[in-house]
Amino acid sequence: MTEQTAGESTRQITKHKAYSAVHRDDFSSMIEVDRYQERSGDFDHIISATDSHFWDPLDTKYIDYSEPFDMENKAMLPERMLPELDMKVCAGLTEKQRIRLINDTAHWSLSAILHGEQGALSLSASLCHIMKDQGAQEYAANQTREEARHVTAFARYIQVRWGKPLPVSDTLGTLLNEIVRAPEVYKKIVGMQLLVEGLAMGAFATFYTQSEDPLIRRLCQLVMTDEAFHHKFGKIWASATMPNIDEEEHNLIEDWAAHCFQVLLFNLVNPEQKRLIYQNVGLDWRDVQKEYLVAFTDDDRRERMSNAADIFRVLIKTLLKADIITERTRSFYATYVNLDELKAEGDRMIGDDIADEGIAYLREINFAGRSDPAMAAAE
Repeated sequence: MTEQTAGESTRQITKHKAYSAVHRDDFSSMIEVDRYQERSGDFDHIISATDSHFWDPLDTKYIDYSEPFDMENKAMLPERMLPELDMKVCAGLTEKQRIRLINDTAHWSLSAILHGEQGALSLSASLCHIMKDQGAQEYAANQTREEARHVTAFARYIQVRWGKPLPVSDTLGTLLNEIVRAPEVYKKIVGMQLLVEGLAMGAFATFYTQSEDPLIRRLCQLVMTDEAFHHKFGKIWASATMPNIDEEEHNLIEDWAAHCFQVLLFNLVNPEQKRLIYQNVGLDWRDVQKEYLVAFTDDDRRERMSNAADIFRVLIKTLLKADIITERTRSFYATYVNLDELKAEGDRMIGDDIADEGIAYLREINFAGRSDPAMAAAE
């Protein structure tokens, strides 16, 4: 389906009425009388659950940013999470420099997450301008609100631990611009809801299970209570769209997904993107990169991704379960994981259990003193 409105031609792959879209400047379509008579119920269960996972990043009953952490003498993450620490290039680092590198890596990762949350906020707001279906539009408005509190929360956490975030890396910044500015709904949903949100879920699960800082563990769990629903929006789109497209359309979606995955992978594993933090401990990113190329083979990457919490394993599983990966791109992803084993697994992700526990925690706070939490959530 190709829509041409307001002077712009856009290839929209729309197989379900709930995802029909117009040009971002076509407000006239939003005030058509007939539009108000139609609303998809596909997203109502996500919308109605909003109150069950409400939290306020500025209210200490949810999270208290005054909780201290000794940044100079205590590592936020285990050393095994930084493979470069086992390389010759890091052999001369002192104990404090090793801690500095670990904590600066956390700073870099959480800054990237903050930029990603801002991207998700802007993208969700942009969906409100182009989605014609009232249900889809209300869902997007809800997500915009939730992404806004994530931006507030991560900005505050970074402020109390490091002062300010690091600049967005070249590759991530370019991809976020591509996704947010894309007029095509499929690029927005695959790029953000399935991949960037999936990446975030994997990253949050890693920080939650591995970090020594109780504050970031709490923050990640709170954010995951929202992100689990955002990820579901992408899965609903995939289930409604992928079975009904032709080969050419599938190829467009599949190639876009592979492009986004490759950029996200490159951003995480390429030492050049972390050059600012390496120089803080006297390392040249080019020296780190040389050792990376020698030390890590495809087998090494596959072994690291065998852990269910691995960030990119979560992404590949998401694409596989959404039927976006075919024989055309199978070999690309098979470099990193065993796709047959992944396909045989259930649909649950490690982040789902963490999010469920977080929702239970929020229910205790939000519905304290109310005799029927389920009834209160529906009010």
